[in-house]
Amino acid sequence: MEDIEDFFISIIKQSHSADLAEAEFKRALIDDEELRRRYKEYCREVGSTERNGFMDFCEEYMDGQDEVWDALSDYDNQE
Repeated sequence: MEDIEDFFISIIKQSHSADLAEAEFKRALIDDEELRRRYKEYCREVGSTERNGFMDFCEEYMDGQDEVWDALSDYDNQE
């Protein structure tokens, strides 16, 4: 499962926005049967739908990145 999440992260980092990342991911799904199979398995394992699985991951990942920056800002403000 980690390898598909790594793939998700690479798309997110390249796209710089959730909408662009989702569009790129959908294009990749169309072109790659193995990716579709792994994605279906991923969605089943995490309890998400195929329609929302990538965006759920994307939002969670981006929220986590925001938390890192917030923590750094909080640290800077304490000095």
